[in-house]
Amino acid sequence: MTTLTAARGTMPLSGHLREARGRAVRAAAAVAVGIIAGYVLSDGILEILRAPIEQLALERSASLNYDSVTGAFELKLKIALFAGIVLASPVWLYELFRFLAPGLTRREKRYTFGFVFSALPLFAAGCATGFVLFPHMVELLASFASAEDSTILTASYYVDFVMKVIVATGIAFVLPVFIVLLNFMGVLSAAAIRRSWRAILIAIVVFSALVTPAADVLSMFLVALPMTVLFAAAFGIAHVHDHRAARRAAADLLPAPTT
Repeated sequence: MTTLTAARGTMPLSGHLREARGRAVRAAAAVAVGIIAGYVLSDGILEILRAPIEQLALERSASLNYDSVTGAFELKLKIALFAGIVLASPVWLYELFRFLAPGLTRREKRYTFGFVFSALPLFAAGCATGFVLFPHMVELLASFASAEDSTILTASYYVDFVMKVIVATGIAFVLPVFIVLLNFMGVLSAAAIRRSWRAILIAIVVFSALVTPAADVLSMFLVALPMTVLFAAAFGIAHVHDHRAARRAAADLLPAPTT
């Protein structure tokens, strides 16, 4: 019975559970190692995040503050957890893909593989963009206060703000890959994308305005421009895919040559 099951390429439920447990343990171990590394690096990361505040302190009274005795330790743990998940992402993404791959068809595997390996560099590029922009955003937002006022920021709130900006920008850069994936799956056509270009452009502008200060046109432009280029590239890929699919469908409808 076991040989027959293996020959058919299936696995009993107990086998799936054992595989899931093994892959979950390896993924958790990688995250744990990443968290330890993140904790070691947390002071350096916080120094980088604190740089805009130190620059602001040259012109006015500005500082990061903790609202509890355990605030500094909790912040280090938060940074370590975030860094650990990021550092371990190649491992837990690989384990997740390997667990799901046997249940996917060859076409679904190709799409999933292409999506993951396209999304990862785009997400990294988006996070890098957000990382470059956030010091300018902090400086501009703080400049609305009078020079006689003190800028006293709660450290946990400040780090959350920076992380949200970085992650949101990273996710925004990945959205065009979702559009291509939906097109390849037959859910979204290139014609529908073309009809919605105005709404997409407005959404890009609104998102760029939300993640950048309202008065900072340059930062908004630096976020909106690459997103627009990525969505245009996604439309181009969808258009080529639909054109090829239409040609294949037309060829299948042609009568077979007679001899």
